[in-house]
Amino acid sequence: MNLKSLLLSSDEKIVRVLRRTLGDLEIGVEHCTSPDIALRHLTRDRFEAIIVDCGGPGAESVLSSARNAPCNKRSVAVAILDPGIRLRSAFDIGAHFILYKPVSPERARSSFRAARALMKKERRRNSRVAVRIGVEMSNRESGARLKVTTTDLGEGGLAVILPRRTRPQGRWQLSLTLPGTGSALEMPAEFAWQGTGNQVGLRFIGVSPAAERQLREWLISNSPDTEKDDPPVRCQLTDLSLGGCYLEIASPFPVSTRVTLSMSAAGVDVKTEGVVRVMHPDQGMGVEFTKRTREHQTLLEKFLSVLTQNRELSPELLVEPEGLETEISASDMKGDAPVDDALLVLFRSQATLPPEEFLAELRKQRSAAAAAGVSA
Repeated sequence: MNLKSLLLSSDEKIVRVLRRTLGDLEIGVEHCTSPDIALRHLTRDRFEAIIVDCGGPGAESVLSSARNAPCNKRSVAVAILDPGIRLRSAFDIGAHFILYKPVSPERARSSFRAARALMKKERRRNSRVAVRIGVEMSNRESGARLKVTTTDLGEGGLAVILPRRTRPQGRWQLSLTLPGTGSALEMPAEFAWQGTGNQVGLRFIGVSPAAERQLREWLISNSPDTEKDDPPVRCQLTDLSLGGCYLEIASPFPVSTRVTLSMSAAGVDVKTEGVVRVMHPDQGMGVEFTKRTREHQTLLEKFLSVLTQNRELSPELLVEPEGLETEISASDMKGDAPVDDALLVLFRSQATLPPEEFLAELRKQRSAAAAAGVSA
């Protein structure tokens, strides 16, 4: 089993259910019965998932410590809660997924299928291929130019050796040609960390989908540990605007998950990217589109028109996670934000409402849109 999880729980029934469920999903389990043992593991080993029974003492410290441990700060965190505990309190201490007690095999399997898809993405994103590639770096603001060589490369960034006495900062444009390919990749990046000597790390930012796809395919073919992604998940589209959508899905992805959406109806196909802004366990999630080009807006308008003219039509929709982001900045959004988008306003202003209240507001908005003759 390549994927590893840390489980903190002293409840034998929960441990038994999760061992069986995670084993079926090919996820290894390191079981701990005390927070002290769990904390020692977090500082020494890498885990793709941290699963914490919040009914025992020290649970919050384990989740918060996972966020501060360099090798586990991007692990998928799962909180196991007693009935009646507020969702917001679990999310505030760093949980991505929630499991309520009693933990049944069916609920655990559904939640961990979604978690596993994210675990695979994060594992691949964090993995590095040792390779030496020449890179040309240019700073658009200062005009500075550098020629450097990589020491390793991954989906999220690369490490390079800088010339002596060079300490550049900020954002740079990188140009590199992957071995075995004929065209150069243009990758915007920013400095992320400084290692020993002249080694530094750069994080990719705002990479084009074509360059992202080429890099991913090259890494998959050159990394012996790469696993196949889980297939996209089918879900139901309930609300759609030019700025985002709400999806009904049994195992929604956490807030700040980057996702790829594929929508199809009456011969009109839309493939787009977004970020989860609202998540309601076992019910659904609200996604804000990050792609905002004129071409994308035109295609969405056409899709909305098809749905408006065919009210009984049920569009097909697939969603796939692309990874977790701790924060999404305005520069990550490609294009101008839709003006007066009621669905986005709801996502941004009412995200902390309890699920029942949020969904009630969503239904009101949907009814108002239907009365006005527009699709929502």
